[in-house]
Amino acid sequence: MAKVELKQPIVAEISETVRDAQSVVLVDYKGLTVEQDTQLRRKLREENISYKVYKNTLMNFAFKGTDFEQLAPYLNGPSAIAVSSTDATAPARVITDFVKANKLTMLEIKAGVVEGQVYDAAGMQAIASIPSREVLLSRLLGSMQSPIANFARVVKQIAEKNGEPEPAVASAEQDVRIFIVSY
Repeated sequence: MAKVELKQPIVAEISETVRDAQSVVLVDYKGLTVEQDTQLRRKLREENISYKVYKNTLMNFAFKGTDFEQLAPYLNGPSAIAVSSTDATAPARVITDFVKANKLTMLEIKAGVVEGQVYDAAGMQAIASIPSREVLLSRLLGSMQSPIANFARVVKQIAEKNGEPEPAVASAEQDVRIFIVSY
């Protein structure tokens, strides 16, 4: 069997992995111990991120004709790819957090493509600082709930001052909280 025929399934596998990806991050993984690599892979797997080491030439062939073709200049030295199809910032964030937590200097993000836009290492560091979608949504809901809860407390205090029964106001405050949480 020719070498090209052996490599075609690997190129197809890479193409399949990146086809629906929101982000692809190229990582220089040299210098990692087996234990560190295992920990990194576990953290990435918890976030539904695919992480695999491929030959640069095979990645280059797989990236041809896609948004990820712009990563070709960064395909030198040992390279691994982290791919996420659900959260565009997750690969950069998880890798950066892992590097900081373990005080690693040898694990580096080379570049990445996030939603069709290519970023160098510095750009990927900026993207890594963006919180996850769930965190952003909880912050939004918290900022929406705060004024409503404050209003309900003021109405309750006014009702108490005027001698009105408390349960109706407390019930209204609870209804507002239930509405916000269910939203």
